[in-house]
Amino acid sequence: MSKQIGVLRTMVTVAASAAFVVTWSSGFIIPAFATVDVSALTLLVWRFVPLAVLLVVVVVITGAGRGVSGRDLRTQASIGLFAQFGYCIAVYGAVAAGIATGTVALIDAVQPLVVAVLVGPVLGLRVRGSQWVGLGVGAVGVLLVVRSQFGSSAASPLAYLLPAVAMVCLIVGTLLQRKSSVDTGVLLTLTVHVTVTAVLLLVVAGVAGAVVLPSSASFWLAVVLTAVFPTLAAYGLYWWLLQRVGITALQALLFLIAPATSLAGGILLGEPITVVTVAGFVLCGVGVGVVLIGDSRSDDRSSRDDRNSRDDRNSRPDRVRPRSRPEHRTVEAW
Repeated sequence: MSKQIGVLRTMVTVAASAAFVVTWSSGFIIPAFATVDVSALTLLVWRFVPLAVLLVVVVVITGAGRGVSGRDLRTQASIGLFAQFGYCIAVYGAVAAGIATGTVALIDAVQPLVVAVLVGPVLGLRVRGSQWVGLGVGAVGVLLVVRSQFGSSAASPLAYLLPAVAMVCLIVGTLLQRKSSVDTGVLLTLTVHVTVTAVLLLVVAGVAGAVVLPSSASFWLAVVLTAVFPTLAAYGLYWWLLQRVGITALQALLFLIAPATSLAGGILLGEPITVVTVAGFVLCGVGVGVVLIGDSRSDDRSSRDDRNSRDDRNSRPDRVRPRSRPEHRTVEAW
């Protein structure tokens, strides 16, 4: 029975991971269509404001916020400030500036390496050697994918700073989430993040004069799509997978965002897909596989160590207890 449960758990995780890659990639493709006739700010306002109202109503009805302290809400608001507001406004600005969607998606693909470097000094964790190899292979694949698209955009060189800003915002939000002890559940977490983003977008759009009511049916279709897929589905899966598979495995999945976005951009937007692009796809897949296999072996090793540790403790006198060494914790065990 336990083996069947393990297989089911793996299947759920794989399905959720695939859905995460697809829905997160849609956040780059949909704005490329929707911001042709309207500003990126206008789309963002209507993407977040109605959704914030809906989520607040759901939280009130379900009581999901009952018993949550003001400190926890402030912590989630800080995370949302970076992970949703800062990230989304920079990504939409980059897409609206004309940068190829696959190039913009580089922010998600570079992030794993930056996070892998930072988890040591920031979170006190270590990344295993096999995981570093997987991250490195994936990074090479990403560079090949993006290299095949450079030169296809007429965007200003300064516009390329926007993806970098988005990358920094998502990294800060992710590290804040992992460093904090706050556990508010996916529904309340999304509600706080979306509400904070909606309020800030209203202020920014109001100052910029971008709070308008477009009459185009295609615009409102884009609003619904961006609210459901890149916001509810993608961000919900992001925070769920962060708890489910750990920070290193989740960051490895982000390597698949750039290839998926480039493939969709090539099919739907006519962006270039070359032999170099395909080679990058393959390397990204290999890199993710190496990281996830190493993660799985680490989990098995940790389980065996836990069993051995319990057996060892049971065989010792009560007065003799081994002390744990926090500095020996790995990313998976953290």
